[in-house]
Amino acid sequence: MSQLKEKTPLLEKLKNKYRLTISNEATFDEALSIRLSRLNVFTVTGVFSILLIALVTLLIAFTPLREYIPGYPDGEMRKNIEQNSVLVDSLILELEKRDQFFNGIRNVISGNDFDNVSQSASDTIVDPKYKNLSFTKSASDSIFREEHEEDEKYNLTLDDAPKSKGLSNIHFFAPIKGMISNHYNNKMEHYGTDIVGGVNERISSILDGTVIFSEWTLNTGYVIQIQHSNNLLSVYKHNSELLKKAGERVKAGEAIALLGNSGELTSGPHLHFELWHNGRPLNPEDYIKF
Repeated sequence: MSQLKEKTPLLEKLKNKYRLTISNEATFDEALSIRLSRLNVFTVTGVFSILLIALVTLLIAFTPLREYIPGYPDGEMRKNIEQNSVLVDSLILELEKRDQFFNGIRNVISGNDFDNVSQSASDTIVDPKYKNLSFTKSASDSIFREEHEEDEKYNLTLDDAPKSKGLSNIHFFAPIKGMISNHYNNKMEHYGTDIVGGVNERISSILDGTVIFSEWTLNTGYVIQIQHSNNLLSVYKHNSELLKKAGERVKAGEAIALLGNSGELTSGPHLHFELWHNGRPLNPEDYIKF
């Protein structure tokens, strides 16, 4: 008989039925009776364990309970980490812009050639898919260029305007055509001329020069400043977009920005244009016909 018991398969042992009985201790009356097998017990226990693990995982993953796990950052800490990351990125960008601005000033003072100035990595990285692009002049573009050049051909300067010493032979290119809404007024500390125009209309450089400032300011929005020869400085404020960066060389009549309404000190789309010579403001209307 003992040999037969030893040969009983393991699966058969797991299927053997057992009865679990709960009786009244005083009267020995049967209160509850359950038929069980080892296989049933293992199956129920395993399913219950899996459901319990899944429930705990869901609670930790999708509820604030995960914040009570040691070493896991809470919501406030994650928010601070994200804010600090954004601030660090902004600080790095501002430092790069500051260095580029100072390099532009240094090259203007020393008279270096900007063609040999090294650019930042952000300026030299080009998407490979754009490297082999080729541009051709269309017929409509050529017609537009001819019309624009012909329109500006005889509108470079005012011959009868009073000239500052040393500027009598300089021909200024009009930065934009439009209606003057506010004139130069030295007493009111309004050191420029306001010209109204259409939104996103192109703004041109008045002379050849070097961009020494091209940034956003709170009061005057997007501002670009160009250093010219003869100690001339031109300033263009309230632009909607800047097309040139600090350190770039520009030609007279070249597009440098788009007219806009940026900054707090503005009431509509216009260009606030200033012209400085030897650190002193000039009345732009004495030199340029807008």
